[in-house]
Amino acid sequence: MPKQVDYDSRRRQIAEAVCLLADEHGPEGVSMRDVAARAQVSLGAVQRCFRTKEEMLLFAVHHVGERVRARLTADASLGQVAEEVALLRDEHRAQARIWLAFVAQAAVKEPLAGPLRESYAALHELLVRLATESGLADPPGEARALLALADGLTTHVLIGHLSAEQAEAVLRTHVAGLGK
Repeated sequence: MPKQVDYDSRRRQIAEAVCLLADEHGPEGVSMRDVAARAQVSLGAVQRCFRTKEEMLLFAVHHVGERVRARLTADASLGQVAEEVALLRDEHRAQARIWLAFVAQAAVKEPLAGPLRESYAALHELLVRLATESGLADPPGEARALLALADGLTTHVLIGHLSAEQAEAVLRTHVAGLGK
């Protein structure tokens, strides 16, 4: 009897390998052969899951976004969501580098931009809901500003302009000043 393969699990395994390689070399440095080696599967297994490198990268972008959203709890506050989105913790540094690398690629490769827009739209919607529940006067505007601030702080931390602690302080100060 042929072995049953859990393709969802295999795709996530491959996405993890893509993320590790993208963290080390950027998305342009990721090859299907290297992904297969890192995921400890055959090249054929990668090709059965993804027809092209671009399709594989798109899935990896979705995967990173899902990992961030999975950490958001139903009862999270506006500030907690913003901190999670900013990926400032040491244990999320690789995800932050990967996300930023994908954002840079998306600026010149439209197929990558679509999934990123979807992720940002979902995060914006969540922040609008939380801003509304917090009684802020302009929830969509505050959500846009908070999302942009979180994204910008990620970049500042990654390039060493700010420490994670400084960025967290900026974010907390901004959130504390909302609605005043």
